[in-house]
Amino acid sequence: MDRAASISAKRHAEEIVVTSSVNNVSFGKSIPIGTTVTIEAKVSRAFTTSMEVFIDVWIDDDGGKKTKANEAIYTFVAVDKFGKPTKIDKINPETEEEKKRYDAALRRRQLSLVLAGKMKADDATELKALFT
Repeated sequence: MDRAASISAKRHAEEIVVTSSVNNVSFGKSIPIGTTVTIEAKVSRAFTTSMEVFIDVWIDDDGGKKTKANEAIYTFVAVDKFGKPTKIDKINPETEEEKKRYDAALRRRQLSLVLAGKMKADDATELKALFT
């Protein structure tokens, strides 16, 4: 999953990317040995220098049916050749799922910043909106 996520992040940033955090890994179904899987990784939101990548893991059965098995959320930071964070382009979500993940990414980011002591809880407006 990390490789697929980093490829997605690198393609979006068009820069070197480093894994900042693995925010969530959910194992919904076990994947038997020998099963063919499809891993889809997509940038769900890009901030100034960091981006969240959402990964979906699908099991492919013999009949061609895909079943979602796992998902994960990673955060990457784009860096220049000197290892300094560098600005990246924003994304424009189009589908309903992309919009949902885009909005949720900001709440996850605010929660992470509050927990790390880098943002005051009162300033986490999107996060507070869930509780008011």
